[in-house]
Amino acid sequence: MQKITPFLWFDSQAEEAAKFYTSVFKNSKMGKVLRYDAAASKAAGRPEGSVLTVEFELEGLPFTALNGGPQLQMSGAVSFVITCETQEEIDYYWEKLSDGGEAGQCGWINRDKFGVTWQVVPAGLPELIKTPGGMQAMLGMTKFDIAALKAAADK
Repeated sequence: MQKITPFLWFDSQAEEAAKFYTSVFKNSKMGKVLRYDAAASKAAGRPEGSVLTVEFELEGLPFTALNGGPQLQMSGAVSFVITCETQEEIDYYWEKLSDGGEAGQCGWINRDKFGVTWQVVPAGLPELIKTPGGMQAMLGMTKFDIAALKAAADK
């Protein structure tokens, strides 16, 4: 049994977000969907029968998404790191997760279209940025370019 599971709070897009993320990550699946019953609906002020929580799995990591209302918002203080072996992987995840969101510096997607923060990074990043040239190259990037990082790290 997984002891720690990321639990994501959404206003009302939990199921839509879970379906999107499971479409992006190849080794993923949707799980149980729990709906607001009469008692929960009354307590939360959410429509009876609407989605309360959605369980899903991304690359073997279980998540739960909650439709809890607008009182809590996503924050970049928590992010999910995607470690990529190839430039093609970086390009794929960057394109999918930044679409409708906001790109940041150094491989960060400050928020995707649902407000979740991601880091799309090459495997071995600490080794690539341990030189001044590698660090400078990284700081000038939005989406990572592995070849450019390697070239700068070798200087």
